[in-house]
Amino acid sequence: MATFTNKATLSYNGKTTDSNTVTGTITETLTFAKNAVEQSYTEGDRLTYVISLINSGTSPFTGLSMTDDLGAYPFGTELRYPLTYVDGSLAYYIDGVLQATPTVSSTEPLIIEGISVPANGNTILVYTATVNPFAPLGEDATVFNTATVTGGRLSAPLTDTETVSANGEVALRITKALSPDTVVENGTLTYTFTIENDSPTPAVATDDVILSDTFDPILDPLTVTFNGTPWTEGVNYTYDTATGAFATLPGQLPVPAATYAQDPVTGEWITTPGVAVLTVTGTV
Repeated sequence: MATFTNKATLSYNGKTTDSNTVTGTITETLTFAKNAVEQSYTEGDRLTYVISLINSGTSPFTGLSMTDDLGAYPFGTELRYPLTYVDGSLAYYIDGVLQATPTVSSTEPLIIEGISVPANGNTILVYTATVNPFAPLGEDATVFNTATVTGGRLSAPLTDTETVSANGEVALRITKALSPDTVVENGTLTYTFTIENDSPTPAVATDDVILSDTFDPILDPLTVTFNGTPWTEGVNYTYDTATGAFATLPGQLPVPAATYAQDPVTGEWITTPGVAVLTVTGTV
């Protein structure tokens, strides 16, 4: 609801006189909401946004424009946009019926023009944005973006915001290396397992990280180290010399959290993963 006031001025014979001030009220009939389907992100993810416009009045709204700042934030004298609109992803529905796509006149910020909302009806816009390297990473990081609807004889712009948080769940990946890749009979080879964590949350004992492998050819005897510290069979791992089946015991593979830094020149966020290394050396 918005109020307005005004008064008139009467001029005659070089004189002026003002009328009384009148006050009126404009009842807003168009409501606006912006929501993200996904509530967390990592770099490279796609986020889907849903824009809802509901008209409770008896007159339609036409010629509306919607601007989404895509989470823009100042960086030096410029703006950085952590979200990139996915070209062609826009879908436009009026009262649930898919319509011809309205005009996307800008992608930084995202501006959509030519939106209509029928009387006693609704309009839905759905579009997708990719999380790019300018999106903040780390603990408590968020992308906070604002959408604004203007035009169409609105009494005032309509604004709504949405916040999506960086994914804080443990995110591990593993690589395996062999040295040497050619070994003589009764020779020695080493398997190196590198576990990386791209998350701001460390992997701890209660995460029950377990590494398992079946060595073929079978290694016997073998030695195991974790981050350079010797391990003991039955305490840290199990190994079957008959089958080559190897497995770490629960709670023995902690992996530190990643660290994050924003490049002071480009503004891109750089991830340095937390790393843990398990080494198995044995005779074939």
